[in-house]
Amino acid sequence: MVLEIAGKASLLARVLAHVLRVVCSSLRRTWSTRWFSLTAGRPNGPIPPSEVKNVVVVGASFAGYFAAGILARTLPKDGRYRLIVIEPNSHFNLTWVMPRYCVMEGEEHKAFIPYTPAFFSQCPKGMVRWVRDRAARVTRDAVVLKSGQEIPFEYLLITTGSAMAHDLSVRVSADKANGIERLRSTQARIREATRLVVAGGGAAGVELAADAKSHHPDKSVTLVHSRQALMHRFGPGLQKRALEALQKLGVDVVLGEKVQAESADGKLITLSSGRQLECDCLIYCTGQIPSSSLVAEIAPQILTPSGRIRVKPTLQIDDDSLPTVFACGDVADINVSNPNAKTSSRQAEVAADNIIQLVRGKEPKHTYEPAWQDEIISLSLGVGQSITGVWDGRTELLLEKNMSPMCEKAWKALGCQPFEDTGVYSYNSL
Repeated sequence: MVLEIAGKASLLARVLAHVLRVVCSSLRRTWSTRWFSLTAGRPNGPIPPSEVKNVVVVGASFAGYFAAGILARTLPKDGRYRLIVIEPNSHFNLTWVMPRYCVMEGEEHKAFIPYTPAFFSQCPKGMVRWVRDRAARVTRDAVVLKSGQEIPFEYLLITTGSAMAHDLSVRVSADKANGIERLRSTQARIREATRLVVAGGGAAGVELAADAKSHHPDKSVTLVHSRQALMHRFGPGLQKRALEALQKLGVDVVLGEKVQAESADGKLITLSSGRQLECDCLIYCTGQIPSSSLVAEIAPQILTPSGRIRVKPTLQIDDDSLPTVFACGDVADINVSNPNAKTSSRQAEVAADNIIQLVRGKEPKHTYEPAWQDEIISLSLGVGQSITGVWDGRTELLLEKNMSPMCEKAWKALGCQPFEDTGVYSYNSL
C-alpha cells in the first residue's frame, strides 16, 4: 500500500512537472518573439505584393488551428509574411463531445464553435487570410483548391487529420447545418431503436454506449469490441472501470468479436465468430482513415501503408527536397498511442516553432517526442459521470468525478462567447 501511494504521488509530480515545462515553453516563445521583433532589421518602405511570402496551414482542427494561432503571434509583423488558413468546414468541430450529442438532444449546437477573427487579434489587419475551401492537391510550391484556385506557399503545414471509415456522426466533417442534421438523425435512430449495437470499444464507443443507456434505460444496448479489453490503449485500471461502469448501466459488452457490417439487415447482425445479435440500429465507432492524399503527387514515398505521412522529429515531412513542408496531428505518422487534442496541440507547437526558425534564417531545432503525460484521458461513463486516467506504463492514477463535457471552456479557449454563434467567416472577413 505504501509503495502504491508513493508511486501515484510520483506519477502526479511528473504530470505537474510536464505542465510546468509546457508553460515555460509558452513563455519562451513569447519572449523570443518580442526579442526578435526588437532586434530584427526592418524593410525599407512598403513590401511589394509579389514579395510577400505565404505561410499556409491546411486544416484548422486541433493541430491546425492551434498552430495557426502560434504563427499569427510569432510571424514578423512587418508586412513580409501572410498567414493563410485553408479550412472547408464552417465551424470548428469539437469532436470529443460528438458521441454525447449523438444521443443527447437539444444541445448539439454546442459542438460547433465559430471560427473568428478574434483568434488572430494580435495580427495586423490583412496579415491573416481565411479561405473556406477544400485543398485538392499540393504541388511543390502551391496548394490547389477544389475551386481550382492556386495558393503559392513559402512554408506549408498539413494538418488534415483523419476521417471515419464509416459515415457516422461521431466524427462530423461538414458545415454546421449539415453537422447538426446528421447528429439529430443519429439521435432519432437511437431514440426509435429497441436494440442498439455499438461497434468499437475505444473512447467514442464507450461514451456513446454509456450515454445511450443512461438516456434510454429501457433499450437494449450492446457494445462489441474486437480486443479482449475495452480502452485497450490505456491502463488496466481504466479498462476495468469502463467495463464495470457499462455493466452497471446495463450495457451488454461483447469482447474479442468484430461486427460483420454487411450482415446488418435491420433485424440481426453477425459477428466474426458467427454469433448473431438482434439489432435494429448499428453505430460504428471504429476505423479512422488519415486524410493524406494531398501529398500523393509530390512525395508518394512518404505515405505509410496505413496512409499516414512520414515525418522527421522536427515534423518536416520525410523528404529532404521539401524542407519547408511540415505535417502534424492525426495525419502524421507519429508514435502516439492515444491521439487527442493535447498531443495535437503539442505537435502544433513544434511545427509552428520550426517554421519560425526557418523564417528567421535558422535550422529547425525543436523536436516532438511522444509523452505519456499528453495522453491523459477524461472518459465519460454516462450522464454526470466521468473518470480521468493517467498511466505511464507502470503506475496508474484514476480520478472519478461528476463532469459534463467541457464545451464552455473550449469555446472560451478559441476566443468565443460560449454558445453564441457569430456566423461563418471567409478570408474577406480577416
